[in-house]
Amino acid sequence: MEWSVTDLAERDLYKLLVNTVLPRPIALVTTVNAQGHANAAPFSFFNVFSHAPPLVVLGIEGRDLGDAPLKDTMRNIRATGSFVVNLVDRALVDAMQVCAIDFPGDVDEIAAAGLETAPGRKVAAPRLAASPVQLECRETVSLSLGTRHRNLVVGEIQHIHIRDGAVDERLHVDIDKLDLVGRLHGSDWYVTMRDRFQAPRQTLDTWRAQQSALRAKPEGEAP
Repeated sequence: MEWSVTDLAERDLYKLLVNTVLPRPIALVTTVNAQGHANAAPFSFFNVFSHAPPLVVLGIEGRDLGDAPLKDTMRNIRATGSFVVNLVDRALVDAMQVCAIDFPGDVDEIAAAGLETAPGRKVAAPRLAASPVQLECRETVSLSLGTRHRNLVVGEIQHIHIRDGAVDERLHVDIDKLDLVGRLHGSDWYVTMRDRFQAPRQTLDTWRAQQSALRAKPEGEAP
């Protein structure tokens, strides 16, 4: 099956994309406004973009609310130029879901989720102490795109926090100790990192050797 995206309704295009680009890492983003009030919200349109410079990318959709179309996260990034990406492990999923609720402006979602914060080392935004990986970021550029007041935010990582005991002296990370989760399709499904396999990257020489070996096998012999 195939489609031109111009023939698809917005909701149908969303369903096709979020059910095929899987799994997606989750950024539980913390920000602070100009008055010092903190906010937390999860985003799965997110990934690391580069290591040199170290960049992350967020896709932040707005709201159809007349004179306040931007979500708190985007408004705060514009106001302070900084944010923290807190990665989500299995133990944080329930609290993350609370942070996703569209609370009234006078409700502190971080407190409602029962989460403790810690100060950032390089940015004004707080970190979530329970998160296994926290990336302090400064906004590099933000682009307004398309409908729904969507913004693409590129942030440069300034400081990295990883759970104690999850990294050895050679900077090898024990991913089991991180226990991160990823977002699956739109019916509230998630995936852990417990089931995995290894497929070593090939070089041109190993590929040529493999092809030569296949050509050398007698006809009918199983590979």
